[in-house]
Amino acid sequence: MEYVTGYCDHLSARAGDTVHFMLSSNRARDAEVHLVRLVHGDEHPGGPGFIEREIEAACNGRVALGYQPTQVGSFLVVDDADACLPGGDSFTLHAFVCATTPGRGRQALLGCYDDHARKGYGLGIDGDGRLCLRLGDGREVAELSADRALVPRVWYFVAATYDAASGAVTLYQEAVVNAYNGHQSRAFPRDDASHVSHTTRLRPATAEGPFLLAGFHAWQHERRMVGGLYNGKIDRAGVHARVLGRDELDAMRDGAPPPAAGLAAYWDPTIGYTDQGIGDTVFDIGPHQLPGRGYNRPVRGMTGYNWNGRNDCYRLAPQEYGGVQYNDDAIIDCRWTPSVTWTIPADFKSGVYALRVRADGIEDHVTVFVRPARPTAKIAMLMPTASYLAYANEHFVLVETPGVEAVTGHTLNLYAWDFLLANHPEWGKSTYDHHDDGAGVCYSSYRRPVMNLRPRHRMAGHSLPWQFPADMSIVAFLELGGFEYDVITDEDLHREGVACLAPYNVVLNGTHSEYYSEAMMDATEDYLAQGGRVMYLGANGYYWVVSFRDGEPWCMEVRKLDSGSRAWQAEPGEHYMATNGERSGLWRNRGRPPQKLTGVGFASEGMDECKPYERLPDSYDPACAWIFEGVAGERFGDQGLALGGAAGLEVDRYDLALGTPPGTYLLATSEPFSDNYPHVAEEIMFNLPGTGGTQDFQVRADMTYAATLNGGAVFSTGSIAWGQALPWNGCDNDVAVITANVLRRFAADGPLR
Repeated sequence: MEYVTGYCDHLSARAGDTVHFMLSSNRARDAEVHLVRLVHGDEHPGGPGFIEREIEAACNGRVALGYQPTQVGSFLVVDDADACLPGGDSFTLHAFVCATTPGRGRQALLGCYDDHARKGYGLGIDGDGRLCLRLGDGREVAELSADRALVPRVWYFVAATYDAASGAVTLYQEAVVNAYNGHQSRAFPRDDASHVSHTTRLRPATAEGPFLLAGFHAWQHERRMVGGLYNGKIDRAGVHARVLGRDELDAMRDGAPPPAAGLAAYWDPTIGYTDQGIGDTVFDIGPHQLPGRGYNRPVRGMTGYNWNGRNDCYRLAPQEYGGVQYNDDAIIDCRWTPSVTWTIPADFKSGVYALRVRADGIEDHVTVFVRPARPTAKIAMLMPTASYLAYANEHFVLVETPGVEAVTGHTLNLYAWDFLLANHPEWGKSTYDHHDDGAGVCYSSYRRPVMNLRPRHRMAGHSLPWQFPADMSIVAFLELGGFEYDVITDEDLHREGVACLAPYNVVLNGTHSEYYSEAMMDATEDYLAQGGRVMYLGANGYYWVVSFRDGEPWCMEVRKLDSGSRAWQAEPGEHYMATNGERSGLWRNRGRPPQKLTGVGFASEGMDECKPYERLPDSYDPACAWIFEGVAGERFGDQGLALGGAAGLEVDRYDLALGTPPGTYLLATSEPFSDNYPHVAEEIMFNLPGTGGTQDFQVRADMTYAATLNGGAVFSTGSIAWGQALPWNGCDNDVAVITANVLRRFAADGPLR
C-alpha cells in the first residue's frame, strides 16, 4: 500500500519557534508541501465540509522524499562492550527473566552478538522457547539450548558460562516462584529446571557495537538495526569475566548479591527510584559503572522476581521492583531525519495548522498547533492533546472486532488508514491497544505518524470523527462565527499551569478532554477559583490520570487500573507511573471526580444514536435564562454531524453525591438513550439487569451552569456530540445559538450579569 506520511517534532509550537517535519514515503521520490490553516475536517453533507486555507510560508515548495525506517522495540544499550567483557576470556552471563512470548522466534536477553556478522556472544531464547547461548566467530555459530522450555510469565534465574581454556559451555535455568510474583503457584511440582553442558571448539570473535539487553545486532533495511527483540521482564542482569560455579549461581538465585570476584557489570534496576519516578537509565553497580540507556522506553516501576505482594508501589519497596518490561513492538520516537524546517514568524496568527503533503496522487496533513508569541485574544481554544495521544493510532478495531461492534451498535466501517496502520506496525499503537505479548500499551508518543491527527480522520470502526477531527467542529464554529481566539494545548497547560490560562477570559474544552495530569487538574481548578470561565463542550473529561516526564512532552504515560471503561488492566503491584511516581487510574478514584470541577461526570457511552435535549425548570431562572435567548421551544439539539443529535456518543450527568457544586443550575437533560448506552462500569457494584439507557435514569446527558469564585463560571454540555452539532446547517442551529450566547457573555470583561 503506497503512502506519504510524517510527523512534526512539536505538536504545540509558539510563534517564533522552529519546527521540523519528518516525512517518509515507500514510493514517491518528492512531494509538494504547503502550509494550510485547518478550519473543518468532517465532510458530512449537513456541515460546511472540509475547509483548509492555504498560507504563504517559507516552507512551501517541492521537497525530496525517501523511505525512512524505524527501529521498533524497547531494549537497553551499554556503550562500552569491551568493558563488559574484555578480551574474549571466560565469562558468565546471568539474569532474572520473566518471558511473555517464549517460542515465538529468537529473542535476546543480554550480550554483544551480531547476527548478521555471526560474531560475538549472547544469552537468549531460541525459536522453541528454550534458553540458549550463541557464540559466533565470524564464520560459524555455535548454539547450546536448554532441554526444557521456559514457561510464559514465570520468573527464572538463568545463566550461561563459557570457559575459554576448555571450550566448556553450560546453561543454568531454575524457576523462582513465590506466592505473588508470577502466574503460577509455588504449591505445585515443576519440571522446567535445566542444567546442560557442552564443549565447543568455536572461539567467539568480538562483535562491533554496544552491549545490549533485550536485543542483538542485526541488518535490516540495508542498515544496522537491533533484532532479536524480547518480550518480557529482565531483572538484575550481570556479566562476570570468569566461570561461576553452581553454588555461586544457586546463591544468586536465592537472592544473594553477585560475587565480587570477576564481576564486570551488574545492572540493578532498583537503584534510582524517587518520589518523582525514574528515568530510562538502568545503573551498573559493577566496577566499570556502565549504565544501560533505554531505547523506546522500557517500562519501569514493574514488579521484580522477588515481589512479595505486600507493597503495591515501587516507592515503598524499591528492592522488589527490579522488573523492566521490554516489548518487541514498542515505539516512542521514529527518529526520522527532518524533511522540512519551518521557522514560525513572530507575528504569526494562532490556530490549527498542517503541512499538506501531496505526491503521486496521495495527500496527507501533518498537524501542528500554533500559539501566539503573546496572548492576543480573550478566548482560548484548549486542544486536548493528551487525549489525542491516548487514542493515537488506535488498533482496537483491527483485533477485537466483536467488542467494538457491541459498543457501536452497527457493522464496523474500515478506512484506508486502518489498513495502513495494519501494514505498518512500526508506527506504534494507542493506549487502547495491547503489545504483541498481551501487555497493555502504557506509553504513547507523537514523534511518529499518527493517523488520527489528520483532519478528515474517522474513528476506526465508526462512521464519525473522534477526538481531533471532531474538535475541528468547535474550531469551525469559532472561525465561521468570527470569534477571535488563541489556540493552546494540554501540553502547554501541563508545563505552564494556571499561567497558561490566566490571560484568557474564557477557555473552551474540546469534545473529549479525557486524559489529565495533576498539573492540568490543578491549573484548571486554580483558574476557576481566580475568576476564570470554562466552557466544557464535551463529555467523559477529566477522567484518566496521566503523566509526562519533564522536558519530554511528546510521550505520555497512563496505566489502566481496576475501575473505569478500559481496554486493559495493569498487573497487580504496577499501578504507579514510572514517569512521576503517581498512582494512575481514574481521577475519581483519587478523590477528584469531574463533577467537582465541571458539575457533570461520565455516565455512559453508546454509538448507535444521538438525542436532543429537553429544557428543565432551572433554565428559566433569571440567573441563566440568557443562555437560551433566541431558542424557541422546550426541545433543542435534534440535528448534528454525529448521528443526528447533540446529546450522545459519551455523556456526563449532574450528581450531587459525586461533587456537583451546590447551587449548580441543571439547565437541560437528554431524551432517553437506547440500551446500547450502558451505565458506566465504575458505578456498577453488581452486574444486574436494568443498566441500559432506557431503564437507568442515571444514563443521560445533563447541561449545567455554575458560578465560581471571583466572577468565574463553568458551562457544561455533558455530551461529546455537542461539538459536532455546532456546524450543522452552517452554524445556524439552536446548539450554536446557545454556545454563542455563553461564549460572548463569558468572553466579556467585567462580572457576569
